[in-house]
Amino acid sequence: MTGGVTAAAIADHGLIGDLRTAALVATDGTIDWFCPGRFDQPSIFGSLLDPDAGSWRITPDDEDARSQQYYFPETNILVTRFMTEQGVAEVHDFMSVLRAHDPDHRQRLVRRVVNVRGSVPLTMRLAPRPGYGAEEPTLSEESGGVRFEDGDVALVLSSTVDLVVDGADAVADVDLEPGEAALFVLEVLAPDEDAAGCGADDIDDLFDQTAAFWRDWLSTCTYTGRWRERVNRSALTLKLLCHEPTGGIVAAPTTSLPEEIGGSRNWDYRFVWVRDAAFSVYALLRLGFTDEAAAFVQWLSERMGESSAGSDSDLGPLRVMYDLDGEVPHERELDHLAGHRDSRPVRVGNAAVDQLQLDVYGELIDSVYLFDKYSRGISHDAWQDLWRIADWLMANWDRDDAGMWEVRGEPRAHTTSRLMSWVAVERMMRVARRRGLPGDLTELGRVRDEIYDRIMQDCWDEELGAFVSHVGSDTLDAGVLLMPMVKFIAPNDPRFLSTLALVEDRLVTDSLVFRYDAERFDDGVGSAGEAGEGTFSLCSFWYVEALTRVGRVEDARLALEKMFTYANHLGQYAEQVGLNGQQLGNFPQAFTHLSMISAILNLDRELG
Repeated sequence: MTGGVTAAAIADHGLIGDLRTAALVATDGTIDWFCPGRFDQPSIFGSLLDPDAGSWRITPDDEDARSQQYYFPETNILVTRFMTEQGVAEVHDFMSVLRAHDPDHRQRLVRRVVNVRGSVPLTMRLAPRPGYGAEEPTLSEESGGVRFEDGDVALVLSSTVDLVVDGADAVADVDLEPGEAALFVLEVLAPDEDAAGCGADDIDDLFDQTAAFWRDWLSTCTYTGRWRERVNRSALTLKLLCHEPTGGIVAAPTTSLPEEIGGSRNWDYRFVWVRDAAFSVYALLRLGFTDEAAAFVQWLSERMGESSAGSDSDLGPLRVMYDLDGEVPHERELDHLAGHRDSRPVRVGNAAVDQLQLDVYGELIDSVYLFDKYSRGISHDAWQDLWRIADWLMANWDRDDAGMWEVRGEPRAHTTSRLMSWVAVERMMRVARRRGLPGDLTELGRVRDEIYDRIMQDCWDEELGAFVSHVGSDTLDAGVLLMPMVKFIAPNDPRFLSTLALVEDRLVTDSLVFRYDAERFDDGVGSAGEAGEGTFSLCSFWYVEALTRVGRVEDARLALEKMFTYANHLGQYAEQVGLNGQQLGNFPQAFTHLSMISAILNLDRELG
């Protein structure tokens, strides 16, 4: 077994992947999270969630070794550099991607160990534990490697150094002369499929072709402003969260990384949230990545087409999220796992699929509007599907729901749900008018105006001088920062300015923003613990953009620069920032990087 070692902190990781799945590599040289095949499959390396759930370690024998990580420039090839009193060694980690939409793609996790100078003996231990750590694989030695099988998937580890079977693990000693390299390749195969093996020339070719793929992809980015390196790294991170075969973009590659260490707010984010649609399409289009935007809109179009067969009377034609195939991922708990640093329970699937969240319709229709405006346009069939969805929404927009924060308490009339319902109807009108597409513009206009009036009357608290989180409350929600971004209200409107002032008073701490009044707002999940609710990095970047739009550009720039200090050593973000500045929640999170890109693009434009 892998032993009772405390998992590395959430931020102490870098991400690698092959546009089908991804792996997290800790700063100590351990791959402690990897789901073979695709993002939402059971893990084989899960020591991030339990020390006995599998890992792949390559670490110096010197316990006092120091380490640093960086990416090869403009790629997703990760380097972990170890420094000891006797010398320096590096581990180069990547998953091979040779070309876009490669019909011959083979899933390979490559680790190249290089002795830079001196003498740095290292130990390699591969300990796969299939089924989220619930099983031990069957091992067999074969020419040039070791095969691990669990019935559903086969893994073959090949190496240029001798491998030794130790129980359910494979082990190797690596002791190289300066300039020498050792290679390890883990291939994910169908049962009984042959491995390609591991040769130095082949690995050099894989490295060079993979580096060329990432650099060629990034070269199409149109952003050349002040924060180019930040945007490029976020773009590369987002690309790693794209599932190329389906076009879906997962919210994060991990499950159950806690919002509070030792707490129970642990969710599975390895799915495609409809909510991410408008933000992802906006960011991708603004950066020039039209192919990814088109693939995601195609994925959304498939969900819209499926909805035309009929809608659930309670939840409407769409769900909040889907797995990559468009199926509903119901939630269950894995009781055999201890959780990240004893943060239980560990969940797979997500119960939010059974919630009504009306805002998703606005985000979906806004994404289609943006794609229609800036890219290839939508088809007749897609417009018919979109109209059916809008027709349902026009009859249901004023229902109570769970809201964008997916509260598990009683449904409420959330302001952001009504706001995004307004966006859905208003964008339908824009597309119909611009393209001359058929639709009842009179009815659309009537419902749009009704939603607008209800927000202004029912969601505005005159005494507070602010838009509140839901009708009848005196609590705030950072989601109202979206109002000028979605063109609902002018950024210099007195109502928005006074709302922003109260958000700053109640929800902002330095540059960090809470998503809502945690002490006044019951989200149905239970106490956030002694440390309290963490700040949401997504909301912090919304705050930067709100400051930009109201003309406070110097404040916005300072807030942005402060947010950069909360990124990890590689420029990547989880969902939240804790009281002591640590990153919390699933990592890295797409929504955070999308909102950062949007904030940077708008601020850079204002600064000129």
